Amino acid sequence: MTNQNPKGELFTTIKNKIATLEFGHPASNSFPSDLLDCLTNELHSLSNNNEVLVIVLKSSGSGAFCAGASFDELKAVSNQEEATKFFSGFANVLNAMRTCSKIIIGRIHGKAVGGGVGIAAACDYALATNQSDIKLSELAIGIGPFVIEPAVSRKMGKTAMSEMTLETQWKTANWAHQKGLYAKVFETTTELDSEITAFANKLASYNPEALAEIKKVFWEGTENWETVLYERAKISGRLLLSDFSRNAWNQFKK
Repeated sequence: MTNQNPKGELFTTIKNKIATLEFGHPASNSFPSDLLDCLTNELHSLSNNNEVLVIVLKSSGSGAFCAGASFDELKAVSNQEEATKFFSGFANVLNAMRTCSKIIIGRIHGKAVGGGVGIAAACDYALATNQSDIKLSELAIGIGPFVIEPAVSRKMGKTAMSEMTLETQWKTANWAHQKGLYAKVFETTTELDSEITAFANKLASYNPEALAEIKKVFWEGTENWETVLYERAKISGRLLLSDFSRNAWNQFKK
């Protein structure tokens, strides 16, 4: 299946009970609202597809894995309703990943920023290359990583989350591996893809019911995300419209 729109693309291929779900955007695989909605809907569809046992989530190209929120769309937000709706798009994706009945393997081939870090953290098992550095730079533009915080803290712990948030600087892929975001880090994408293929095929050979039940176990205690993530989206939206954030945006553009 292919979903295409002017603001990004989403492709799904299914083979041997493994669904490969690939998103792409010309601006470093960032996410406008339309693409977030497409990804959410496709995750729900695959969750209910009996022909799928495992999902490999990846992005297009050889550059960044995901640059997070769409810069152009953030700049265009003009009121609280629009801002909250935009950040709720990331909340929808994280909740879809959390409640998806299939194990999600993340293919993190390059750098991840902001929401991209959150998506990597919401994968059940993420594999990366040594080019897959991460950064949370939201405080520098007057907002914060509020929506993705529960996903990142769940995977990496509050200490690592705090360090990334306050320093707003790049952290290496090896650092992310040490903190638990990545299960393994490889030198090349060839090695990465070889491991993903072998691992996905192994999982696809397991008892489907056992996989579905262990997925539920992995995510026990996150039921409050149904409300928390949307409350956080409101906070992000309010801060995005603040004078501080607007001034930070103007300085960034200069």
